[in-house]
Amino acid sequence: MNHVVISDMPLDERPRERMTRSGAAALSDAELLAILIEPGRRGMSSIDLAREVLVDGLGALVRREWLPGKRVGHLGATRVARIGAALELARRIARLGDRCEEPVRQAATLAPALIGRYSHHVQERLGAIYLDSHHRIIREREIYIGTLTSATVSPRDILRFALEENAAGTIVFHNHPSGDPSPSPDDLLFTRKLIEAGAVMAVDVLDHLILGANRYVSLKELGHM
Repeated sequence: MNHVVISDMPLDERPRERMTRSGAAALSDAELLAILIEPGRRGMSSIDLAREVLVDGLGALVRREWLPGKRVGHLGATRVARIGAALELARRIARLGDRCEEPVRQAATLAPALIGRYSHHVQERLGAIYLDSHHRIIREREIYIGTLTSATVSPRDILRFALEENAAGTIVFHNHPSGDPSPSPDDLLFTRKLIEAGAVMAVDVLDHLILGANRYVSLKELGHM
């Protein structure tokens, strides 16, 4: 494979110059990533490095755990940290859209933002969104990392946080690292236990969203709640 050094490219074809002239939207995924991870390394330009990381597409890039101590391809700790930080900023920006005074009329409307924040993880993560009596969002919490079959998973903590937040209701969510959001028997059993416990504590469990790769399942919409 021939590797092109960016400094040898015509000036008007270099990613930074193209971005200055035409804006970020005009750049390819590889060019945007190249700007983030430049400079390149011996024998590979930043575009070569970006193409290597993107070989399985943007979805695979987002689902990776970008930890500075873990190399990804030819990327060292510094570049891995940059990408991880950029992705986390993007997730936090996406989360800003959830913080409004409008009531949540359908839990499923929250799913796209939750997919963006959680579907990339390689372990199951369970969280809850707590709502006031008017179904306005009070707070979102990530509560567990692991699987719903783990002995540490209990409806008690989810509901304890609801009481701490003085919440009237909650929407529970978790991701399926496989990308398939179809509910498992354990998902359904856990949800039933949570609803029963919530009824005792006067906390309304409004929905359980299961997040997959660019899709989700609402247990309420499926008739399990």
